[in-house]
Amino acid sequence: MSATTKEMQERVDRYISQFKEGYFSPLSMQARLSEEVGELAREINHVYGEKPKKSSEPEKALEEELGDVLFVLMSFANSLDIDVSEAFDKSMSKIETRDKNRWTKKESES
Repeated sequence: MSATTKEMQERVDRYISQFKEGYFSPLSMQARLSEEVGELAREINHVYGEKPKKSSEPEKALEEELGDVLFVLMSFANSLDIDVSEAFDKSMSKIETRDKNRWTKKESES
C-alpha cells in the first residue's frame, strides 16, 4: 500500500489521538527522533560497515528502522502543525536552486 504524506500524517494522528498523553513536547520529540536515527545508523553500520552484530543482537531490517524514523518524524510534524509535504516542497525548491550547479551532472542520453 502506498500512502501520501498527508495520509501518513493523518494515520499517525489517528493513532496518537486515542491516548490521553497525546503528542510529546518538541524537546522530547527531538530526543525520540535522535534515538531512532541512531538506531538506523547502528543498523547501517552492521549491514554496510565494519561493525558486525553481536550474536545476542536481534536482526532488524533497515526498512523497519527507517519506518520508525518516519513515524517519529510524522509525529513531530503533527505536534507542531507542520504539513510534511509543504515542508518538503519548500526544502526541495531551496536545494534545487542553491545546488543546481554544485554537482557533476550526468550526460543525457538523447
